[in-house]
Amino acid sequence: MAATGRSRPRARLTGVGTYLPERVLTNAELEEMVDTSDEWIMSRTGIRQRHIAADDLATTDLAAEAVNDLLSRTGTDPASVDLLIVATTTPDYVFPPCAPMVGTTCGMDHVAAYDTNAVCSGFMYGIAQATGMIESGIARRAVVVGAETLSRIIDWNDRATCVLFADGAGAVMLEADDGEQGSGVMGVELGSDGSSPADLWVPAGGTRTPRTDATPHADTCIQMNGREVFRFATRILVESSQRLLDEAGMTMDDVDLLVAHQANERILDHASERMGIAREKVVMNLDRVGNTSSASIPLAMADARDRGLLEEGAVVLMVGFGAGLTWGSVLVRWEPRA
Repeated sequence: MAATGRSRPRARLTGVGTYLPERVLTNAELEEMVDTSDEWIMSRTGIRQRHIAADDLATTDLAAEAVNDLLSRTGTDPASVDLLIVATTTPDYVFPPCAPMVGTTCGMDHVAAYDTNAVCSGFMYGIAQATGMIESGIARRAVVVGAETLSRIIDWNDRATCVLFADGAGAVMLEADDGEQGSGVMGVELGSDGSSPADLWVPAGGTRTPRTDATPHADTCIQMNGREVFRFATRILVESSQRLLDEAGMTMDDVDLLVAHQANERILDHASERMGIAREKVVMNLDRVGNTSSASIPLAMADARDRGLLEEGAVVLMVGFGAGLTWGSVLVRWEPRA
C-alpha cells in the first residue's frame, strides 16, 4: 500500500456484512441469573434479547465471519483489499492486534491492517481513518470492521450492565471513486472529552491498574454511571449531528436514515425527538441484538438493508458515542456495489 500522484478521489461506501453468534440470551433467561425482569429491562433499555459468543470464539473469529459475509455480498476478491481496520474494545490479546489475523483468515495476504479503539465510537473513527487514506491516495479499497465479545468483560451479577451488552460484528467496504462529488462519504465529525473516564470504563487490567490475584472481579468488568452516560449521549448525539450537517450545508430534512449507536432505546428516542427527525427514519435493532459497542452501527445498517429501508442513493447519518468519552458522526450516501 503506497500513496501515488492521483487526483483526490472520494470514498464510496459499497457494502455491509455481519455476523451474530448463534447463542441468544433472552430477558427471561436473565431473570433466572440476576435480580431483574423482562418488564424492567424493556422499560429501561428496549432490549429483548442479545447474542453471546460461544466459549471457543474470540473477537477475530466474529470479525472474520463479518468480513467474509461482506466479501461474498459484494463479490470482492480479498486480495484486492489494501486496507483493513478493526475497531474493537475486546481484542483477542493485549497484542498482536486482531486485524492482521482477520486479514490472513480472510485471504487478504499482506494487507495493511491494524486495530483502533474508541469503544462505542470506534467504528466511526475507523470510517474516518479509511476515508482519509482513500482520499489521500494511500488506499483504494478498505474494509472497516466493528467487532466485540463484550460478554467476556461483563459482571453477570450487575443487572445495570449485564442486560445491555452483547457480542457481534459488522463490516463495511469503502472504495475509491473518481466520479462526481456530493456522494460517498460527505463529511465526518469526531471529538472527545476525557474529563470523566470513570463514567464508563473497565478500571483494572491496563497499565494504570494491572490485574493481580487481589483484583476484585467487578473491577475487570464494565462499570457505568448510567445517569451521566445518558446525559452525555442525548446531548452529544444532537450536537455532533448538527455540526456535521451544518458543515455539509444540509439539514435534518436531507437525511433519509439515522443510524446511531444502539445503546439504549430511551437515548435514541430522546435524541431523535430533539433532532426533529421522523421516527420512521431512525433505525433500531437493539431489541434483538443489544448493545454491541463498535459493531452496533454496521449491524443496524445491515438490518435496515434487509428490511428495505436502506435504498440506493439514501443519505445516511451515522452517529457513535461511548466511553472516553468519545463521539463521531459520518454523513454518507449509500452506493452499494451493483
